[in-house]
Amino acid sequence: MKALKQNQLVLAEAKQWIGTPYQHQTSCKGIGTDCLGLIRGVWRSVLGAEPMEIPAYSQDWSEPAGLESLWNSAADVLTEKDPADAKAGDVLLFRMRQDAVAKHLGILGSDDPYQTFVHAYSGHGVVESPLSAPWARRIVAVFAFPERID
Repeated sequence: MKALKQNQLVLAEAKQWIGTPYQHQTSCKGIGTDCLGLIRGVWRSVLGAEPMEIPAYSQDWSEPAGLESLWNSAADVLTEKDPADAKAGDVLLFRMRQDAVAKHLGILGSDDPYQTFVHAYSGHGVVESPLSAPWARRIVAVFAFPERID
């Protein structure tokens, strides 16, 4: 029950970021963010201080070496779960091209009347998009935020 309430808080916070412009390597609600910055900002709002310092990264981050840096880092601080058990408020990790590293994040949204996700998308800012088949087939991992300890 506690995890469900936290997921609701995560999704509610993510939706407050909608309309924030896309800006690479930033994480400021209403000012600018990228997809990782959205997850960082939601973390700060729901859980407090970020668990690690985020190093500078380029838009082709990890691609030349083929490293799953984002996936590995997410697994260090979030709880990886079976994608079949994904719930609103969980973090989605996407591989944008079949042979590329995974490097896009979003937060699973509601499923009324159809499944959505909130993400910061280059050229669009933070939006809530339908989790259409082209997006759904790119999901490679699902994570839950750790439970807040009060």
